[in-house]
Amino acid sequence: MKKLYILLLLVVTSVSFGQTIYSENMGLPTATTLIPAYATGTAPATFQNGAPIVYTGTGDVRVTGASSTYSGASGGGNIFLTSTAGKYFQIDGINTSAYSSANIQMTFGYSTATFATVQVIVEYSTNASAATPTWTPIVFTNNPSTSWALVSIPGGVLPSSSTLSLRFTQPTTAGQIRLDDIKVFNFNPSCTLVLGNPTGVCDAITSGIDTYTATIPFTGGGTTGYVITPSSGTVAGDNPNTVAAGNILINGVTEGTNLTVNVVNGVCSYPATLAAPVCKPVNALPYSEPFPYTSGSALGSSQKWTNVNTGDDILIAQGSLTYPGYGTSGNSATFSGAGIDCFTPFTSTTSGAIYASFLVNVTDLSNMTATLPAVPTTYFAGLTNSLQSYKGRLFIVKNGTQYQFGLDAASTTTNLDTTLRNAGDVVMVIMSYDFTTLSLNTWINPNLSTFNPATTTPTLTQLLTTAIADLGGFMLRQDASNTTPTIIFDELRIDTSIAGVLSSNQVSAISGLKVYPNPVSNGTLFIESDANAERIVTVFDVLGKQVLNTTTSTNAINVSQLNTGVYIVRITEEGKTDTKKLVIR
Repeated sequence: MKKLYILLLLVVTSVSFGQTIYSENMGLPTATTLIPAYATGTAPATFQNGAPIVYTGTGDVRVTGASSTYSGASGGGNIFLTSTAGKYFQIDGINTSAYSSANIQMTFGYSTATFATVQVIVEYSTNASAATPTWTPIVFTNNPSTSWALVSIPGGVLPSSSTLSLRFTQPTTAGQIRLDDIKVFNFNPSCTLVLGNPTGVCDAITSGIDTYTATIPFTGGGTTGYVITPSSGTVAGDNPNTVAAGNILINGVTEGTNLTVNVVNGVCSYPATLAAPVCKPVNALPYSEPFPYTSGSALGSSQKWTNVNTGDDILIAQGSLTYPGYGTSGNSATFSGAGIDCFTPFTSTTSGAIYASFLVNVTDLSNMTATLPAVPTTYFAGLTNSLQSYKGRLFIVKNGTQYQFGLDAASTTTNLDTTLRNAGDVVMVIMSYDFTTLSLNTWINPNLSTFNPATTTPTLTQLLTTAIADLGGFMLRQDASNTTPTIIFDELRIDTSIAGVLSSNQVSAISGLKVYPNPVSNGTLFIESDANAERIVTVFDVLGKQVLNTTTSTNAINVSQLNTGVYIVRITEEGKTDTKKLVIR
């Protein structure tokens, strides 16, 4: 993310102090992105501020024409309002209620291609959510050139309000307008402390619940009377009562817990908020997800998955889906309509192939309003790179009272399976990408007893014109209330070999391989094959952590040290590898 520079603000005297209420430098877009889509993106390619701040508008965010020339220009993304009258950028949810209107000031970076005739319209509202909101124009000194300039709005203009909104509008079809570095701050000569942008760093990244440390830089300290109150954790670091500038530390904040810190000195209040960093590990391959979590819990609260936006949760459903020859255990995941998307990372892969297998049951299509021949953008799952960018997407397209699957690397598709499927059908899906041939493939309901990716014709395929650099994640997606049906999703497995994802007896690279008993209840696992040669046996838990590794020529493996649960056993013998699911009781 671009650095946020907290500046000493020049007002009347040579040096004075500002207390930041709201600050936004527009993040760092990877490409020109419309404002609504950018608002739901992933840092740094999104706005700095999340809820309760809400961004809307008909402009876009881009990196061209980056802010410059004024002090503190962040020089990354900026809002672009094209030469179309009415294009706008709106910010809702700014809270200035703790401050006097006389002390509330505002600055923003601004450029216009035709400064002599076109200047942006700036307005504020305290009831923007009303059916008929009231917008009040803000008068400012026009930009005197086509270069970037920093516009300053003095105290007494913006109101003290818990529901302050700002709107920037393109007034004409002539010229282009760019905006950056919007800042609302409280100026009070007695309030000298300035808090910088809080950051959070994980103390550890493990499969357990970790903690993180928050760092809040400050300047303008060195006077007594400051009381620091965090919503969680323990205060440490530099003390603004005795140090003019430094870093306040909040130690031991629990992973997943957002932090609010309030620094108070008499009439001066300095709030700071921080969204919790993600302290979850990257899952090792082979990766197996039987969803062994408590029914009704949120998938994003597990250590394998991370929520990437806001809305209702993807939930754990009771029980497993079943498919002939595909062993299942644990529970499953369910979702419908709009809501949170969940991302699970795995070891980044850049060559060879990646395979992902899973089970899907579309239980209810009734909320889907669009049906063929229209093709809505309803992808519900897909392979991503390590930065959570989709590279291969699986679609569900409604066709009358039935549906079809689609496959594409893009966000829309006409590449549809011709088979019509019914709500309630349990469907087996195998997705793959070959880094050498650039082929994205999907097999739907294959016969697992004969399946071979080299000889079994894919149900859907797509040859990409641009190579995928890496694959390192899988995403479940809740699109919209009228496009995503009710889905049960189960038994996700990912590996660089097909044997790693089809871990029951339907794929047997090792001739005559038998793994028994399964479940194991007496601490001994037996492995036999036709060759019974020396073999390497590696056991992974459901988080992908290796828990046992041995090289042996005997058939009996001691697994008594393993706790009750589900595991993956990888067996290598005479250069061939098989993977099996193992249950310990």
